[in-house]
Amino acid sequence: MIKAIRNRYYQWVAFKKELKATDKVKYYAVDFVETIVFALVFALIIRAYIVQTSYVPTGSMIPTLKIKDRLFVNKFVYRFKLPERGDIVVFESPHGDGNDYVKRCIGMPGDRIEIKAGKVFINGKPLIMPGVTVLEDNSYFGPSRVPQGHYFVLGDNRGNSQDSRYWGYVPREDMLGKAFFTFWPLSRMRMLR
Repeated sequence: MIKAIRNRYYQWVAFKKELKATDKVKYYAVDFVETIVFALVFALIIRAYIVQTSYVPTGSMIPTLKIKDRLFVNKFVYRFKLPERGDIVVFESPHGDGNDYVKRCIGMPGDRIEIKAGKVFINGKPLIMPGVTVLEDNSYFGPSRVPQGHYFVLGDNRGNSQDSRYWGYVPREDMLGKAFFTFWPLSRMRMLR
């Protein structure tokens, strides 16, 4: 099979060389189409396996992310390591509606989660995330244990976030990737923690 592919490649190169010598207009047209096809295939591979963009439709991650922010999502990272506490994760909607959600990963598999008057406790200890600003509410949740292979996610704007408190845990296979960069609007362009 590799030999057949190599032979096809050599035939294509010979064809283009002959075309360049005989008809430059056709050569440049073929070269242009070849470049476009290659770029499209390359872009589709990158989007499917390495990086995708995501849109923030709600205020559930304020103040970290604003409504209409556009993000780059690293889809590659979770192929080699598990999500970590504090990661801003993008995952498939728990409602099966084809949307992607953006939240902060709070609870890991096996963790005991409890929320008392808006304060999050992991395994009986208060959750402290240096450098992360959270708009707390006065909600209560749990105690509840995160099942194996699942994660507990919350929005940073706890009073305005539909999250794991409402629809449960996120299965590992629904995690699309880790948000790592805001690229739009330009005034908010930055790396994410």
